[in-house]
Amino acid sequence: MSQTVDRALSILPLLAEGPANLEQVATRLGVHKSTALRLLRTLHEHGMVYRQQDQRYRLGARLFALAQEAVENLDVREIAHPHLVALNERCGHTVHLAVYEENEVLYIDKVESRYPVRMYSRIGKPVAITVAAVAKLLLADLPEPERRTLAERLSYPAYTPRSTPNAAAFLKELATVRDQGWATDFGGHEESINCVGAPIRGADGRVVAACSVSAPNVVVSSDELLSLLPLVRRTAEEISREYSGGAPVSAPVSPTSQNPSQVTAETPEKRAEETSS
Repeated sequence: MSQTVDRALSILPLLAEGPANLEQVATRLGVHKSTALRLLRTLHEHGMVYRQQDQRYRLGARLFALAQEAVENLDVREIAHPHLVALNERCGHTVHLAVYEENEVLYIDKVESRYPVRMYSRIGKPVAITVAAVAKLLLADLPEPERRTLAERLSYPAYTPRSTPNAAAFLKELATVRDQGWATDFGGHEESINCVGAPIRGADGRVVAACSVSAPNVVVSSDELLSLLPLVRRTAEEISREYSGGAPVSAPVSPTSQNPSQVTAETPEKRAEETSS
């Protein structure tokens, strides 16, 4: 039975790539066409897949409805959303909310910028885990052994010259993020996009989500974006208090932690110098 379930579930990511016919599904699963047909029929009966006029199968509407319902029922998203909207109204830039699940960091909410230049990011889409500010915040909170194991397992794509180059550099950056309680991405994923973020904590002080403000450098400089960090942190703290039902337990403060009111902008040029050193 478990093998049957595994095969049926394997069909879903296959169809996420686009419609496929019976033979294609059977080939990808490595099973006889009769077995693939039985699995497809079961998924079709439950609305998870749909058979088109051309006899190819695609993902069904029921699957999308369930996914949307699951996202809407995430408590942290429901609680955070009004705060994210308020943050967006104050700064005008794109605001994201993300969580760490199944070894991926996923956007679970987004409030669009008021400016005509928009970011290509979607709710439910994984972020670039080695460079995104929200990813750094979520992974920095992991226990050290888990953090190290994950960092050594990841690949480190060179999205831009300022991307995190390797596990050692990533672990060093996560340690800094853990100490200071905030994170940035200045052109690490897209050279033209900068981002600052802060963690959202539960009653036990653990990070349950992360929120961020992102903007292209044609709209705002990295220095100007970093000046919004106190506002981003206050928003995260307000969400944390509401999510935890009171004042959350604060994370340990490092003697080297910076006061957000005294933050000096880490410009892309400075970041590039540090990465190359």
